[in-house]
Amino acid sequence: MKRDTQRLTLAEVAPALVFAGLACVGLLLLQAVQAAEPVAGEVPLSPAVVGWWVLIAVIVVQAAALLWAKQAPRLVLVIVSIAPLVLAVTAPASTFSVTALGIIFAVFLAVMREPLRRLSAVIPITIVLVALSQVVNDVRAGAPFDVSTVAMAVVQGLVVVGGPLVIALFFAARRDARVSRGNEMLALKRERDALVQAAVSRERMAMSRELHDIAAHHMSGIALLSSAIYRQVDTDPEAAKTSAQQVRAQSTMALDDLRRVIGLLREDADSSRTVETLASVRELIELRENSGLPVEYEVLTGEWSLGTGIGPLAQLVVYRTIQEALANVVAHAPGAHCVVQVDDRALDVLIVQIVDDGSRAPDPGPGGGFGLVGMRERADLIGAELDYGPTDAGGWRVRLTVKREAA
Repeated sequence: MKRDTQRLTLAEVAPALVFAGLACVGLLLLQAVQAAEPVAGEVPLSPAVVGWWVLIAVIVVQAAALLWAKQAPRLVLVIVSIAPLVLAVTAPASTFSVTALGIIFAVFLAVMREPLRRLSAVIPITIVLVALSQVVNDVRAGAPFDVSTVAMAVVQGLVVVGGPLVIALFFAARRDARVSRGNEMLALKRERDALVQAAVSRERMAMSRELHDIAAHHMSGIALLSSAIYRQVDTDPEAAKTSAQQVRAQSTMALDDLRRVIGLLREDADSSRTVETLASVRELIELRENSGLPVEYEVLTGEWSLGTGIGPLAQLVVYRTIQEALANVVAHAPGAHCVVQVDDRALDVLIVQIVDDGSRAPDPGPGGGFGLVGMRERADLIGAELDYGPTDAGGWRVRLTVKREAA
């Protein structure tokens, strides 16, 4: 914390130090020019002349004011502009132009730290003060008070104030654009993260509803059958056996449905995992292969890395679609050979296909269709196209087409 404070103090002191140094160098150079080429009727400026010390005092005042340019840029601009007028009244000399450096610094710092609309009043005042100081200095130094003198003073005021004003506006615009781009990127990242988290939450909510439906449907039936068995076990043993067989069938169906849903949630159980992406698909394929499902995984890539232009939310949808499609194969066509293909060669879209041959496929059990609804909802969420249906060979195909984000 101490280091940050020190850096801020140096940033405030640096402009004042640079101005003071340049002003002293300019003063010495002008003094050398006066000594080399003296002007008739003009007393060379030196420490023996009162004007020398007045000029030094003005430079000190301007440098001290610049220390507060960050806290009060408009007030500093007025103070720095009034100081040369004091010099012009008390000790006019050709070295008056040295004080313009302080005004240049003050204008630049003010424009860099304040919006131009907040300087709309003080900028014209500064121009008037610079022009007035120049007129007073020239007239008291012996120049005639005429239109030419006033015009030259106004031009000098416009140059002294307008020059640093334009330069500062250029740098301020570049700085603001850079900050704006950074803020925009941060906002987009936060929005994308929020969309991803919202999608994950919706998926979990949908799965929790499905778990509830499975439990409510099967467990309530099992409870009723168990009550019947309790009553029939002594009075009607055969009916009790039939009810027991029905309990077993209901339990088997419930376990099958629960395994399907839990299979979708298994990867989410590890809290250390991040949101799934295209890179996670290979792990999903290996998991299904280890579970006994014959799966072939094909990745067709272009001249770019896999998933370029496919955002995090879209990659999550691709992953979930493949996951659900494989779960449906296990549920409705166990033993079928499955091919998962990710085609990333097109410039504008990424195409994912999951195709199975449907071999040894039994009739779909109860609860079928939940997976297809979930896939459709996810595809609609990102504006992707989802197609599914039987193949000519008697299997089943799921095709997801995802648009790339604009570069």
